[in-house]
Amino acid sequence: MKSQHFFNDREDPYRASKKPPEPTCCPECHATFQEGRWSWKAGPPECHEQLCPACQRIQDEFPAGYVVIKGEYLKAHRDEILAVVNGKEKREKAEHPLQRIMEIKDVADGLQVATTDSHIARGIGEALRNALQGDLKIRYSKDENLVRVAWKR
Repeated sequence: MKSQHFFNDREDPYRASKKPPEPTCCPECHATFQEGRWSWKAGPPECHEQLCPACQRIQDEFPAGYVVIKGEYLKAHRDEILAVVNGKEKREKAEHPLQRIMEIKDVADGLQVATTDSHIARGIGEALRNALQGDLKIRYSKDENLVRVAWKR
């Protein structure tokens, strides 16, 4: 990932101060901004083109959330844990195009999941706790507009 960026709420480039023109289509993922929100509905041929906030974050390598998964349980149940993580993303992304996993990578003693939205990071942590029990910690950093989620069992 690129170096950390620090923004306050007014400076966060991923929280647009004004909505894009309607309709706007993302040339990368083909999500469409219509009726005040991003969706997977197809846009008209004369659609304005602009990267959606999720694709912009992916391009910039600048996550809105991190989920760190650690513990002995991970070693024996990695596939089950990844199924919960990927299943949560699949369900959320189907309705909310801006909620995506950017990357899943191995880190010291565990896994790190980077997300395009803080809600999906929190949702992944809650899905892990609900499906597999364990300890869940969620920490919001307003200075960085970032959420850090830690799940361990």
